Amino acid sequence: MIDDSPVLTIRRTMTFDLASSLDVLTRTPPALSTLLAGLDDEWTRRNEGGTSFSAFDVVGHLIDGEETDWVPRARIILAGNEGSFETFDRFTHRERNVGRTIDELLDEFSALRRANIATVRDWNLSDAQLALRGRHPELGPATLAQLLATWVVHDLGHVAQIARVMAKRYAEDVGPWKDYVPVLGDRSPRA
Repeated sequence: MIDDSPVLTIRRTMTFDLASSLDVLTRTPPALSTLLAGLDDEWTRRNEGGTSFSAFDVVGHLIDGEETDWVPRARIILAGNEGSFETFDRFTHRERNVGRTIDELLDEFSALRRANIATVRDWNLSDAQLALRGRHPELGPATLAQLLATWVVHDLGHVAQIARVMAKRYAEDVGPWKDYVPVLGDRSPRA
């Protein structure tokens, strides 16, 4: 039997769409809360070794981004003159979140994200504003649309990272199925 159901293909040159981007960004906090709230440290504090991030670290890192990265950089761009961004410290959360719980972080992330999405929506950005540029300290010029698109991709990458790190808790426990669950390694899925 041939499956002739319609298939959605990924367009590699998709045009940035602010409304759908904000829809995705709005979903990250509740998705992470559903996945992580109330779990014990064995699930939320495990990492992949070294300075890699646990789920707890990722949520802390996302909070840092809400406070010092996405909307603050957007404000710099909207101010004009290709202003330069401050360097983003990927590890600020480590000291700041000592003694806190995953539930506290999830609540803080949700509140910050809600406020930032409201701010961006209130700006009612035009195509001309989305084309304005700022200057990244390492990457050089970047448009507001590129910054906002990166915000979405950054979120999705960290959602995938959390799932991967959590899955690795049972890396040995899956026994012979290990080759069939690519999330446990850097392999392509088996057909």
